[in-house]
Amino acid sequence: MRVLRSFGFIDLCGFTRFTDTHGDEQAVEVLTRFRAAVRQIASDHGVRVAKWLGDGAMFVSTDEQHLVNAVLAISERADELDVGLPLRAGMAGGNVILFEGDDYIGGAVNLAARLCDSAKPHEVLSSAWLAESFDGSVRLVDVGPRPVPGFALQIDVVCVERASALAET
Repeated sequence: MRVLRSFGFIDLCGFTRFTDTHGDEQAVEVLTRFRAAVRQIASDHGVRVAKWLGDGAMFVSTDEQHLVNAVLAISERADELDVGLPLRAGMAGGNVILFEGDDYIGGAVNLAARLCDSAKPHEVLSSAWLAESFDGSVRLVDVGPRPVPGFALQIDVVCVERASALAET
């Protein structure tokens, strides 16, 4: 069954080095705080945590605005966790196959994951197609067409920020 969904992936940058430097126990403490914040924010924004990916997560939403607001809120909260590990994120949306009732197969899922992989620390990347539906609470910075691993054609990408970030700069 094909469904229209939006996907987000987040990742704590430098977690492997943090674990190596500070040890497994402290890494578990960081993940515990991080996951609690992610669960709360996702729930507050009506976004589902589809999968935990070690020091990251995959989100799914039926509403693009809810997804972007949740991802930005999590990014902001990550800066407050006092662990010195910035977040990076990627988002995309489109028609995908709902597989076995709780998994998603399709280009939008893969694109969101690859955009997260290519994002710099503190950067939230989105496909330009998905970003067209975002409201004025966010600012979009055009990154332009970009090669994305696994995709034959370049993808139009934007960097997403809170609109209030514009007033601060």
